[in-house]
Amino acid sequence: MLSNRSQDGWFASAFTVLELTFHCSVRSVRRSHGNAVLGLLMNIIQTVMLVGVFYGLYVVVGFSAGGIRGDFMLYLMTGVFLFMSHVKAVSAVFQSEGPTSAMMKHAPMNTIVAIGAAAVGELYIQVLSMLVVLFLYHAAWQPLEIYDPLGALLMLLLSWFSGVAIGMIFLAMKPWAPNFAGLLAQIYSRANMVFSGKMFVANSMPSLLLPYFSWNPLFHTIDQARGFAFLNYTPNYTSVVYPVGLAFSLLLIGLMGEFYTRRRASISWGAKH
Repeated sequence: MLSNRSQDGWFASAFTVLELTFHCSVRSVRRSHGNAVLGLLMNIIQTVMLVGVFYGLYVVVGFSAGGIRGDFMLYLMTGVFLFMSHVKAVSAVFQSEGPTSAMMKHAPMNTIVAIGAAAVGELYIQVLSMLVVLFLYHAAWQPLEIYDPLGALLMLLLSWFSGVAIGMIFLAMKPWAPNFAGLLAQIYSRANMVFSGKMFVANSMPSLLLPYFSWNPLFHTIDQARGFAFLNYTPNYTSVVYPVGLAFSLLLIGLMGEFYTRRRASISWGAKH
Protein backbone atom coordinates (compact mmCIF):
# COMPACT_ATOMS: atom_id res chain seq x y z
CA MET A 1 0.00 0.00 0.00
CA LEU A 2 2.73 2.45 0.96
CA SER A 3 5.41 1.34 -1.47
CA ASN A 4 6.86 3.90 -3.86
CA ARG A 5 5.22 3.30 -7.24
CA SER A 6 5.83 5.22 -10.43
CA GLN A 7 2.74 6.04 -12.45
CA ASP A 8 2.58 6.98 -16.09
CA GLY A 9 -0.71 8.82 -16.38
CA TRP A 10 -2.83 11.13 -14.27
CA PHE A 11 -5.62 8.55 -14.06
CA ALA A 12 -3.30 5.95 -12.52
CA SER A 13 -1.93 8.55 -10.11
CA ALA A 14 -5.43 9.63 -9.10
CA PHE A 15 -6.41 5.99 -8.54
CA THR A 16 -3.33 5.48 -6.38
CA VAL A 17 -4.22 8.49 -4.23
CA LEU A 18 -7.83 7.31 -3.87
CA GLU A 19 -6.68 3.81 -2.92
CA LEU A 20 -4.26 5.25 -0.39
CA THR A 21 -6.94 7.53 1.04
CA PHE A 22 -9.31 4.57 1.40
CA HIS A 23 -6.77 2.48 3.34
CA CYS A 24 -5.82 5.47 5.51
CA SER A 25 -9.50 6.16 6.19
CA VAL A 26 -9.94 2.58 7.41
CA ARG A 27 -6.87 3.03 9.60
CA SER A 28 -8.27 6.32 10.91
CA VAL A 29 -11.61 4.71 11.78
CA ARG A 30 -9.92 1.84 13.62
CA ARG A 31 -7.39 4.05 15.39
CA SER A 32 -9.87 5.26 18.03
CA HIS A 33 -10.98 1.71 18.81
CA GLY A 34 -9.45 -1.61 17.84
CA ASN A 35 -12.84 -3.12 17.08
CA ALA A 36 -14.63 -1.14 14.37
CA VAL A 37 -18.10 -2.36 15.46
CA LEU A 38 -17.53 -1.33 19.07
CA GLY A 39 -16.19 2.03 17.90
CA LEU A 40 -19.39 2.57 15.91
CA LEU A 41 -21.53 1.50 18.87
CA MET A 42 -19.70 3.96 21.12
CA ASN A 43 -20.46 6.78 18.70
CA ILE A 44 -24.12 5.73 18.45
CA ILE A 45 -24.40 5.64 22.24
CA GLN A 46 -22.81 9.09 22.47
CA THR A 47 -25.30 10.45 19.93
CA VAL A 48 -28.30 8.87 21.66
CA MET A 49 -27.14 10.16 25.04
CA LEU A 50 -26.80 13.69 23.67
CA VAL A 51 -30.31 13.53 22.23
CA GLY A 52 -31.58 12.19 25.56
CA VAL A 53 -29.88 14.97 27.53
CA PHE A 54 -31.44 17.68 25.38
CA TYR A 55 -34.83 15.96 25.51
CA GLY A 56 -34.63 15.92 29.30
CA LEU A 57 -33.55 19.56 29.29
CA TYR A 58 -36.54 20.53 27.17
CA VAL A 59 -38.91 18.60 29.46
CA VAL A 60 -37.50 20.05 32.69
CA VAL A 61 -37.04 23.66 31.55
CA GLY A 62 -40.14 23.68 29.37
CA PHE A 63 -38.61 24.82 26.09
CA SER A 64 -40.55 24.39 22.89
CA ALA A 65 -39.53 23.65 19.31
CA GLY A 66 -39.81 27.29 18.29
CA GLY A 67 -43.21 27.00 16.68
CA ILE A 68 -42.30 24.02 14.48
CA ARG A 69 -45.20 21.60 14.24
CA GLY A 70 -43.94 18.07 13.76
CA ASP A 71 -41.91 15.32 15.34
CA PHE A 72 -40.10 16.82 18.34
CA MET A 73 -37.45 14.07 18.36
CA LEU A 74 -36.66 14.81 14.71
CA TYR A 75 -36.23 18.45 15.73
CA LEU A 76 -33.66 17.37 18.33
CA MET A 77 -31.91 14.89 16.06
CA THR A 78 -31.42 17.38 13.24
CA GLY A 79 -29.49 19.58 15.64
CA VAL A 80 -27.49 16.80 17.30
CA PHE A 81 -26.52 14.99 14.09
CA LEU A 82 -25.19 18.14 12.42
CA PHE A 83 -23.48 19.27 15.61
CA MET A 84 -21.71 15.93 15.98
CA SER A 85 -20.59 15.80 12.35
CA HIS A 86 -19.22 19.36 12.52
CA VAL A 87 -17.40 19.11 15.85
CA LYS A 88 -16.05 15.62 15.15
CA ALA A 89 -14.73 16.78 11.76
CA VAL A 90 -12.88 19.67 13.42
CA SER A 91 -11.34 17.28 15.94
CA ALA A 92 -10.44 14.61 13.34
CA VAL A 93 -8.66 17.07 11.05
CA PHE A 94 -6.89 18.76 13.95
CA GLN A 95 -5.62 15.40 15.24
CA SER A 96 -4.58 14.08 11.83
CA GLU A 97 -0.96 13.15 11.26
CA GLY A 98 1.39 16.00 10.42
CA PRO A 99 4.55 16.28 8.28
CA THR A 100 6.80 14.87 11.06
CA SER A 101 4.73 11.70 11.53
CA ALA A 102 6.44 8.38 10.85
CA MET A 103 3.77 7.59 8.25
CA MET A 104 5.10 10.41 6.05
CA LYS A 105 8.31 8.44 5.50
CA HIS A 106 6.41 6.00 3.28
CA ALA A 107 5.83 7.23 -0.27
CA PRO A 108 3.38 8.20 -1.71
CA MET A 109 1.92 9.12 1.70
CA ASN A 110 1.58 12.86 2.41
CA THR A 111 -0.23 15.16 4.80
CA ILE A 112 -3.09 15.92 2.39
CA VAL A 113 -3.92 12.22 2.18
CA ALA A 114 -3.75 11.96 5.98
CA ILE A 115 -6.09 14.93 6.40
CA GLY A 116 -8.52 13.64 3.79
CA ALA A 117 -8.50 10.16 5.30
CA ALA A 118 -9.23 11.51 8.80
CA ALA A 119 -12.09 13.64 7.47
CA VAL A 120 -13.63 10.87 5.33
CA GLY A 121 -13.29 8.33 8.14
CA GLU A 122 -15.15 10.61 10.54
CA LEU A 123 -17.86 11.29 7.96
CA TYR A 124 -18.34 7.55 7.51
CA ILE A 125 -18.79 7.03 11.25
CA GLN A 126 -21.22 9.92 11.62
CA VAL A 127 -23.39 9.01 8.61
CA LEU A 128 -23.55 5.34 9.61
CA SER A 129 -24.40 6.26 13.21
CA MET A 130 -27.13 8.62 11.99
CA LEU A 131 -28.68 5.97 9.74
CA VAL A 132 -28.68 3.40 12.56
CA VAL A 133 -30.29 5.82 15.03
CA LEU A 134 -32.94 6.94 12.51
CA PHE A 135 -33.75 3.36 11.59
CA LEU A 136 -34.13 2.30 15.22
CA TYR A 137 -36.33 5.32 15.93
CA HIS A 138 -38.46 4.63 12.83
CA ALA A 139 -38.79 0.91 13.58
CA ALA A 140 -39.15 0.94 17.37
CA TRP A 141 -40.75 4.29 18.23
CA GLN A 142 -42.85 5.79 15.46
CA PRO A 143 -42.73 6.27 11.67
CA LEU A 144 -40.28 8.96 10.65
CA GLU A 145 -41.30 11.54 8.05
CA ILE A 146 -38.75 13.98 6.57
CA TYR A 147 -40.05 16.57 4.13
CA ASP A 148 -36.88 16.76 1.98
CA PRO A 149 -34.37 14.03 2.96
CA LEU A 150 -31.87 14.98 0.25
CA GLY A 151 -31.75 18.61 1.34
CA ALA A 152 -31.30 17.61 4.99
CA LEU A 153 -28.49 15.22 4.01
CA LEU A 154 -26.76 17.98 2.03
CA MET A 155 -26.87 20.19 5.13
CA LEU A 156 -25.23 17.37 7.09
CA LEU A 157 -22.47 17.19 4.48
CA LEU A 158 -22.09 20.97 4.56
CA SER A 159 -21.76 20.86 8.35
CA TRP A 160 -19.04 18.24 7.99
CA PHE A 161 -17.27 20.18 5.23
CA SER A 162 -17.28 23.43 7.22
CA GLY A 163 -15.87 21.48 10.18
CA VAL A 164 -13.07 20.18 7.96
CA ALA A 165 -12.28 23.73 6.82
CA ILE A 166 -12.17 25.09 10.37
CA GLY A 167 -10.08 22.11 11.46
CA MET A 168 -7.58 23.00 8.72
CA ILE A 169 -7.06 26.42 10.30
CA PHE A 170 -6.31 24.86 13.69
CA LEU A 171 -4.09 22.22 12.06
CA ALA A 172 -2.00 24.87 10.29
CA MET A 173 -1.49 26.61 13.64
CA LYS A 174 -0.68 23.41 15.53
CA PRO A 175 3.08 23.04 14.80
CA TRP A 176 3.79 26.69 15.65
CA ALA A 177 1.72 26.87 18.85
CA PRO A 178 0.41 23.38 19.73
CA ASN A 179 -0.99 24.24 23.15
CA PHE A 180 -2.65 27.45 21.96
CA ALA A 181 -4.12 25.77 18.87
CA GLY A 182 -5.46 22.90 20.99
CA LEU A 183 -7.01 25.37 23.41
CA LEU A 184 -8.68 27.29 20.57
CA ALA A 185 -10.05 24.04 19.10
CA GLN A 186 -11.51 23.07 22.49
CA ILE A 187 -13.02 26.54 23.01
CA TYR A 188 -14.61 26.42 19.57
CA SER A 189 -16.10 22.97 20.21
CA ARG A 190 -17.45 24.00 23.61
CA ALA A 191 -18.86 27.26 22.23
CA ASN A 192 -20.84 25.28 19.66
CA MET A 193 -22.79 23.66 22.47
CA VAL A 194 -24.58 27.02 22.72
CA PHE A 195 -23.89 28.99 19.54
CA SER A 196 -24.75 26.20 17.08
CA GLY A 197 -28.45 26.88 17.54
CA LYS A 198 -29.36 23.21 17.90
CA MET A 199 -31.67 24.04 20.82
CA PHE A 200 -33.72 26.69 19.00
CA VAL A 201 -34.48 28.03 15.54
CA ALA A 202 -33.43 31.36 14.09
CA ASN A 203 -37.00 32.49 13.32
CA SER A 204 -37.93 32.43 17.01
CA MET A 205 -34.84 34.30 18.24
CA PRO A 206 -34.94 37.99 19.19
CA SER A 207 -33.20 40.16 16.60
CA LEU A 208 -30.88 41.40 19.34
CA LEU A 209 -29.37 37.92 19.76
CA LEU A 210 -29.02 36.95 16.09
CA PRO A 211 -25.59 38.61 15.54
CA TYR A 212 -24.15 36.50 18.35
CA PHE A 213 -25.08 33.32 16.44
CA SER A 214 -25.01 34.24 12.76
CA TRP A 215 -21.18 34.15 12.59
CA ASN A 216 -21.29 30.39 13.09
CA PRO A 217 -21.67 28.31 9.89
CA LEU A 218 -23.15 25.47 11.94
CA PHE A 219 -25.96 27.77 13.07
CA HIS A 220 -26.90 28.31 9.41
CA THR A 221 -26.70 24.63 8.41
CA ILE A 222 -28.79 23.41 11.35
CA ASP A 223 -31.47 26.02 10.73
CA GLN A 224 -31.53 25.24 7.01
CA ALA A 225 -31.66 21.50 7.75
CA ARG A 226 -34.82 22.05 9.80
CA GLY A 227 -36.26 23.92 6.85
CA PHE A 228 -35.70 20.81 4.73
CA ALA A 229 -36.84 18.38 7.43
CA PHE A 230 -40.15 20.14 8.30
CA LEU A 231 -42.81 21.19 5.86
CA ASN A 232 -44.07 24.15 7.90
CA TYR A 233 -40.71 25.80 8.69
CA THR A 234 -39.03 28.25 6.34
CA PRO A 235 -35.68 29.73 7.50
CA ASN A 236 -35.72 33.52 7.13
CA TYR A 237 -32.51 34.57 8.87
CA THR A 238 -30.02 31.96 7.67
CA SER A 239 -28.68 30.91 4.29
CA VAL A 240 -26.74 28.15 2.58
CA VAL A 241 -24.45 30.62 0.77
CA TYR A 242 -22.71 31.85 3.92
CA PRO A 243 -21.43 28.47 5.22
CA VAL A 244 -20.42 27.41 1.69
CA GLY A 245 -18.44 30.61 1.06
CA LEU A 246 -16.90 30.60 4.51
CA ALA A 247 -15.93 26.92 4.31
CA PHE A 248 -14.18 27.29 0.95
CA SER A 249 -12.38 30.44 2.13
CA LEU A 250 -11.16 28.84 5.36
CA LEU A 251 -10.19 25.65 3.52
CA LEU A 252 -8.06 27.65 1.09
CA ILE A 253 -6.38 29.56 3.93
CA GLY A 254 -5.85 26.34 5.87
CA LEU A 255 -4.29 24.56 2.87
CA MET A 256 -1.96 27.51 2.28
CA GLY A 257 -0.94 27.47 5.94
CA GLU A 258 -0.46 23.70 5.91
CA PHE A 259 1.71 23.93 2.77
CA TYR A 260 3.80 26.69 4.33
CA THR A 261 4.20 24.68 7.52
CA ARG A 262 5.02 21.45 5.71
CA ARG A 263 7.92 23.09 3.83
CA ARG A 264 9.41 24.19 7.15
CA ALA A 265 8.73 21.01 9.10
CA SER A 266 11.27 20.05 11.73
CA ILE A 267 11.60 16.63 13.32
CA SER A 268 11.84 18.37 16.71
CA TRP A 269 8.16 19.34 16.42
CA GLY A 270 7.27 15.77 17.33
CA ALA A 271 8.41 16.43 20.90
CA LYS A 272 5.88 19.26 21.24
CA HIS A 273 2.77 17.25 20.38
